[in-house]
Amino acid sequence: MQIRDIPKLILIISLLWGLTACTNLPYYAQAIGGHFDVVHRSQPIQRLIADPGVDPQLKQSLTKVMQLREFASRELKLPDNLSYTSYADLERPYVVWNVFASPELSLQLKEWCFVQVGCVNYRGFFSQTQAERYAEDLRNEGYDVHVGGIRAYSTLGWFSDPVLNTFIGYSEMNLARLIFHELAHQVVYVPDDSVFNESFATAVEHEGVRRWFERNGTTSQQVTLTSRQEREALFIELVFKHRERLRTVFRSNASESEKRTQKTRIFEEMRTEFLHLRTQRADFDAYDQWFAQPLNNARLATVSIYTQWVPAFQAMLEHNGYDMARFFEHVIQLSKLSKDERHAALQKAATGNQQWMMVKRSSNR
Repeated sequence: MQIRDIPKLILIISLLWGLTACTNLPYYAQAIGGHFDVVHRSQPIQRLIADPGVDPQLKQSLTKVMQLREFASRELKLPDNLSYTSYADLERPYVVWNVFASPELSLQLKEWCFVQVGCVNYRGFFSQTQAERYAEDLRNEGYDVHVGGIRAYSTLGWFSDPVLNTFIGYSEMNLARLIFHELAHQVVYVPDDSVFNESFATAVEHEGVRRWFERNGTTSQQVTLTSRQEREALFIELVFKHRERLRTVFRSNASESEKRTQKTRIFEEMRTEFLHLRTQRADFDAYDQWFAQPLNNARLATVSIYTQWVPAFQAMLEHNGYDMARFFEHVIQLSKLSKDERHAALQKAATGNQQWMMVKRSSNR
């Protein structure tokens, strides 16, 4: 941990101690301890690259990270700071495990509220055991629950986020996506609106990867990127299609028993449709693991968090002539609106309604 980070950590601890109930203190203690461990393990990338004892493959990957980091600031206008200039080996596959939950007959994700970041649709743990234990408690309360291993997280600029062993082995494409996505969270973050935050970061990630391979990629890499985007679009379409079917069922006047029956049938049909798509596209096996796990409301809802407003942000980026600085200014203005106004503007942008600009301008008054 660097000296300048200590006052920030003390501030966070003080805020948490003063504003949380005693029953929450163990949770915050593991969060603070977990993050402290990440920072404590961090080493400057430049020092590692210069060290003859470091594995050559790791050096190569870290060098690529430095190139992506410079590109992010220069080309994408993302924050130029010390994030992703250090490296930490956590000796585990994930940095945290997030718990998502939704009622059995609803697609509305449960929210947890925290100091500084507001309310979010997940609860994170640095221990998989603790995450699974908490998830089981929620299941016993009747929730649909999903526990997902997370390979990176953003401290929103409070600290210098390090590169982690959990994702350093990624392909160049996935490494670029992750770094651009996490840095985007430092541009704008709205408390109590996870879908806005994650969709914005995903849109930045997509644009960043497109530009990176346009300038630095081979023809083969660009073909791979296009194919991946098409595959992801099909997957998202599949999830959203059946998610809307579930939403219709849950809002209907059917009995709870009938709703459960229809819910089971929809998930079965979704899995069948996936298997059909898999016969048409060999690369659809990328989602085998996703479908190998039990399908439930929480699992479907996690997809929409990251993608729901991506078309809206892409439309805004296009309107701004793909000028990232102007795009960020407009997004920051939108972030100042109330949640309802913000979502109304995003809905208009997603459908090509230029009136979203009028909503945006009204936030300047």
